[in-house]
Amino acid sequence: MSLPTFGFSTTSDEVADALSSEIAGKNVLVTGTSQNGIGFETARAIAKYAGLVIITGYNSERLQLSADAICKEVPKANVRTVVLDLSSLAAVRKAAEEINAYSEPLHVLVHNAAHTSLVYSITVDDIESQMAVNHVSPFLLTKLLLPKLLASASPKWLPRVVVVSSESQGMGPGIDLSAVRKPAPGSAQETDVLLRYHEAKSAPVLTALGLAKRGAGKLRAYSLHPGTIFTNVQTKEAVVPALQAIGVLKEDGQPNLESAFKWKTIPQGAATTVVAAFDPRLNDKSGSFLEDCVEANEKRHAVNSDPANAEKLWKVTEEIIGEEFVV
Repeated sequence: MSLPTFGFSTTSDEVADALSSEIAGKNVLVTGTSQNGIGFETARAIAKYAGLVIITGYNSERLQLSADAICKEVPKANVRTVVLDLSSLAAVRKAAEEINAYSEPLHVLVHNAAHTSLVYSITVDDIESQMAVNHVSPFLLTKLLLPKLLASASPKWLPRVVVVSSESQGMGPGIDLSAVRKPAPGSAQETDVLLRYHEAKSAPVLTALGLAKRGAGKLRAYSLHPGTIFTNVQTKEAVVPALQAIGVLKEDGQPNLESAFKWKTIPQGAATTVVAAFDPRLNDKSGSFLEDCVEANEKRHAVNSDPANAEKLWKVTEEIIGEEFVV
């Protein structure tokens, strides 16, 4: 089958429709699915063809609104909701236990949820919150769901893990491996929220690289930059001044269309996630970083392209969660 060329302007529906035979019957979990976000859009587009779509969020009422909205648009959709608070490792374990009780295997795990408030805080597990939500908890969730992922393998399919990162992974010096759990008091990472966000979005890229290497022949892993998209994230109180300072937003808080950042719609932003989850042209590109629906490893920070860094981060994260993650 000849597939169309995807690019900057491609939408999630265009990708899902083109890859409908790949999506058909697959069971997919997408984290962070509040309406007006790319996780919701990803789940909605996939739900047209998937066997099961599991959506997660920390707020049960908002989560149900998302499920209702998907089912209203796609009446035949099979959607389940799981409350998942990524700021708590205990909550991650509880959610994983619920998912593992399902009879179905899991074909795709999409880590879309992110901590984006740019407010510095420490979680109940003594982990800086941006790193906890963007990296440590997804790492633990992947480990706990690994048997269910591997159970979906067949001669025609290897399970996929997709990590939604950000352009910010390339906008800094790379992750400080001595401060993954939390920055030192008074350090730049503690006072510069954008620097810590850069680190928290670099860590998942390295994890995808490490997972691809460790899981070769068993699963595939990808990370990606979805694009610059105006969602509910850009309206948060602490985020607005930070984005105004670098020219992303105008003084009135609206997108600066004259900046160097090229804006996408939410459907355009979710398209790369759907590509990463299902495009067979990526079968021999596990570990890759994607942008605009295609492989873009040249856009990945050099530090985040180094397998040695991926290995070091893997070991550090195992220490934080208190257990080994063997693929």
